[in-house]
Amino acid sequence: MDPASSAGVEGLIEIRHAAGSPQASYEALYRSTGLGRGPAFVERLLSWLDVQPGQALLDVACGEGALVSRAWQRGLEAHGVDFARAALRRVQAGHVVVANGEALPYADNSFDRVASIGSLEHYERPLVGARELARVLRPQGLALVLLPNAFGLRWNVCYVWRHGDVCDDGQPIQRYGTVGQWSRLLSSAGLVVQRIIGWEGELERYQLRASLAHPTRWLVPLARWLPASACSLLVFICRKAAGQSGQGAPESQGPALSVDTGEIGQ
Repeated sequence: MDPASSAGVEGLIEIRHAAGSPQASYEALYRSTGLGRGPAFVERLLSWLDVQPGQALLDVACGEGALVSRAWQRGLEAHGVDFARAALRRVQAGHVVVANGEALPYADNSFDRVASIGSLEHYERPLVGARELARVLRPQGLALVLLPNAFGLRWNVCYVWRHGDVCDDGQPIQRYGTVGQWSRLLSSAGLVVQRIIGWEGELERYQLRASLAHPTRWLVPLARWLPASACSLLVFICRKAAGQSGQGAPESQGPALSVDTGEIGQ
């Protein structure tokens, strides 16, 4: 592996599917089923971010833009980026741009709120992506980074118990890390972790049928008694490190296409 790609990911559990490019894989995914975020989850994300009307928000690897659209509806200047055009065509409201999360097409200190929801672990260079989150975040802003736990009880621990291997969701690159490993990566990128929330998701109405095929989802209501380090998902609420200054937007990896469209914690 290229040293630039491996920086910051030492010790993480990694699953890598070599066939095809990541961008092509996500284009195909969004042309078929997509990766949806339920409305209750989106509201919880906005609550964790403590958003206020008039703030500038960026969702990196926004997919179909559920967070961007809802933030826009709540009076924020909401932006999203994703490199899958098929995903951005489904965005209902907000400003979205085709771009790679490792090379954001924005100036330093552009946003009051920055979100990365279950995406950094799929990057070729997660440390570079995390540095980009820090670079575009304003000094008094908040960043929310959601990442998968290597030792989440409901996902990996139960899955390894049943199958003898970690869960592979089929994405081109998947990584799992501990609270400590992810915290160190974010710190190295210039983000100061203020709070860590353990999260198991919500049994939203649209998920009930799928829960029949994944019976461990019925353990979600019990998650309130788990420490964050045992939850399947880790939510890191971060601020920009003092004195952290960006070096300007990195060279783009391709033309940006602008598409304007209108807790459980410890």
